[in-house]
Amino acid sequence: MFETASSSADSDREIVPGVRVRVRQGDPSSASSGTVVEDFAEEAGLDLARNWAPVHRWAVVLDDGRLVFADDLDLEFEAADPR
Repeated sequence: MFETASSSADSDREIVPGVRVRVRQGDPSSASSGTVVEDFAEEAGLDLARNWAPVHRWAVVLDDGRLVFADDLDLEFEAADPR
């Protein structure tokens, strides 16, 4: 089962910088592991008067070195992370 930040059965867990997550973007059958490095919650809700390049809430550094930006529904807790 895919456990997203917003539908977590464990209410004590929350996505914060430093937490290990799996990011699912595009193909739902593939996900990449990484670490949350920044929360852009304040900026994510802004009306930028444009419909291109939307602001995503989370910055995640993937294990392969890429930096990606994702929203709550794109993230799942990594099973080995006890937080």
